[in-house]
Amino acid sequence: MKKILFSISVITVVLAGCKKLDQEPQATASKSAVFGNEKGLQLYVASFYNNLPSGNDVVRADAMSDYGARTDVPGFLTANGFTPLQSSGWSWSPLRNINYFIENCTDPAVPVGVRQNYIAIARFFRALFYFDKVQRFGDVPWYGKTIDIADSATLYKARDPRALVMDSVLADLDFAASNITATDPTRSMITKYVALAYKSRICLFEGTFRKYHGGTGGLTSAIASTADQWLQQAVAAADKVMAEGGFKLNTANGTDLSYRQLFISKQPVTTEVILSNVADATLNVLNDANWYWTSATYGSRLSFTRTFVNTYLNTDGTPFTATAGYQTKVFADEVKNRDKRLQQTIRAGNYKRINGGALEAAPPVFSYTYTGYQPIKWCLDDVYFDGGTRNDNSISLIRYAEVLLNYAEAKAELGTFTDADWAKTIGALRARAGITGGLTTRPTQVDTYLQTNYFPGITDPSLLEIRRERGIELAWEGLRFADLLRWKRGDLLIQPWNGFYVPALNVPMDLNEDGKNDVLFYSGTAPAAIAGVTFINVSATLSNGSVNPQRLSGGNSGEITWLNNAVRKWEDKKYLYPIPTADLLINPKLGQNPGW
Repeated sequence: MKKILFSISVITVVLAGCKKLDQEPQATASKSAVFGNEKGLQLYVASFYNNLPSGNDVVRADAMSDYGARTDVPGFLTANGFTPLQSSGWSWSPLRNINYFIENCTDPAVPVGVRQNYIAIARFFRALFYFDKVQRFGDVPWYGKTIDIADSATLYKARDPRALVMDSVLADLDFAASNITATDPTRSMITKYVALAYKSRICLFEGTFRKYHGGTGGLTSAIASTADQWLQQAVAAADKVMAEGGFKLNTANGTDLSYRQLFISKQPVTTEVILSNVADATLNVLNDANWYWTSATYGSRLSFTRTFVNTYLNTDGTPFTATAGYQTKVFADEVKNRDKRLQQTIRAGNYKRINGGALEAAPPVFSYTYTGYQPIKWCLDDVYFDGGTRNDNSISLIRYAEVLLNYAEAKAELGTFTDADWAKTIGALRARAGITGGLTTRPTQVDTYLQTNYFPGITDPSLLEIRRERGIELAWEGLRFADLLRWKRGDLLIQPWNGFYVPALNVPMDLNEDGKNDVLFYSGTAPAAIAGVTFINVSATLSNGSVNPQRLSGGNSGEITWLNNAVRKWEDKKYLYPIPTADLLINPKLGQNPGW
């Protein structure tokens, strides 16, 4: 989004942003100077882009997910560590800026079609603003216009029903998709197909949330009964992107590199990426993905759990967990002949990095990972980027692969998913990942491992596989928590954090089969040091008498376990965040969400 950065700074001067709903906009230029010509509209609308996630927002967004072990237990998942006092997100400052623009974009000096384009972009951003609020809090007050400072009745009104707000969100998205005429080959601006892609995401969320939360989460049975209408809207939006958008899955450089290329390229891979946060070193618009993912202290040291890694299929399309002896396969063996996305998502196999100009083997490093499954998805392959905000890779916000998954899941939930649908969605994604079997025909048998460990209530083999595919394809892209919420599977957030299998203590392990040992696990007194080998103490207690958070499941062998001595707790009230205490004190009519 580099080309709009200057515009954003200019409009910030032209129209100072209002901080609260009850403040009137302060202008340093006349309305006609802004609303009386297209350049003024363009500058104003540029300010809305500040509301999109930054690159850093995206690469951190799965810090609370079921597949990620991390340094500590999030306060949200502790028994008493999260209350309305800690809640946040009840911020409304972007909304008035948007509504003010919509109300005042009426100057006849600008052609109607031009005005409609910019109003449509503004309504797209309003839809995103409100979707975020509903996803977090459920019922929220709908404000479709600016509020006069004297209108205390409106300013301090009660929350509007979720159904009303989401119907308004849908109306905004439809208006955006019908009226945006702007095009953008750089994938950094809002276009018609961006609006449709987001519509597929939002409608899928709302449809499945209503389906699986009927009578709970603040939903009445009447609202839940409308789930299919939202799923149909998701299908229609995704289908339009698929049929008209000109996008396709990136397959350049083959199955070994095409997936990873999407996340490390400087410029968005425009064949697949629909909207991106584009970095620019000359404008100091960078992200710190490498620092976050390769620091022992700066980030959360997020690592995949073995339970999730087990869901990656074999390259022939069969479940890895159907392989005899999969439970005791060591890391170097379990990553072989698997879905090619695995080795493009974690350090595995012959993964290498540049260090001082030299290409070096880079196995998992246990000062960065707790489980052995160390992510590389957003990390550039040069250690230069590991310290500070240096990354210049573009960060995708939504891409065509997700649209395919939204289409497939919505159709499966509706019961209209066909073999042809499978082939052009799940089959296509798996073909890009180097999987050779089961690409054209829907599965007929349930994978019991996936069902037992993740979705015991799902008996449709196709829907199970779609959920598997969504988890793998979109891992670390910031969508997993929302998926668990809408599926009503928040309890997955308290799954044990497990890592790769260790066959014995005091035996060095070569994780990437380059002939050099990398790690050794011991209990009690450490053996003599070995050059290049990291020693990991898995004793039950540490020398200071405290419980060791990193152990082996079988004591002297087994899966690595991490922080399973710390209590994590899920309660269904957490499907919605509480209204922050400070905001509830200002406006008691808001009421509190159930259970909080």
